[in-house]
Amino acid sequence: MIDAGWFTLVGLSVYQLPAVNAGLNALSTALLLFGWFAIRRGRVDAHRRSMLSAFAVSAVFLGCYLYYHRHAGHVRFTYDVPVIKYGYYAMLFSHILLAIAVPPLVIWAIYLGLKNRLDTHRRVVAWAWPIWLYVSVTGVLIYLALYHFWPSTDLPAIMP
Repeated sequence: MIDAGWFTLVGLSVYQLPAVNAGLNALSTALLLFGWFAIRRGRVDAHRRSMLSAFAVSAVFLGCYLYYHRHAGHVRFTYDVPVIKYGYYAMLFSHILLAIAVPPLVIWAIYLGLKNRLDTHRRVVAWAWPIWLYVSVTGVLIYLALYHFWPSTDLPAIMP
């Protein structure tokens, strides 16, 4: 668990973490795409660095996400236009389910890649990479929907 003093040290409030988390998801997305392009061009070292960086960024995201939800709770989606509401919940549901699969798939893919078991690595990555990319992109979209496009009516209640 992240110590609250760390946030004070870098000048962050717990209520700034959703924006930080969206930024971390966006950075993870960029690193995932760079890693994909690198391996397509045969740049194995660049691919390895990019994917390990994406994993590190995602791990920091997870720590910040858990810290935020432990200390600030969660924000409900309150926009009441059915097509938007159900679209948001469909995206959120698929995001949550697939996010559960990302850590074991990615850890296994990294292990296989580092052990040079490339045939198995490619088979695992055929599933892991698109799922991880989807989770990273939808994480940003969920943040934008909840805090910017259709701000929750819960927001004033949780802000200091």
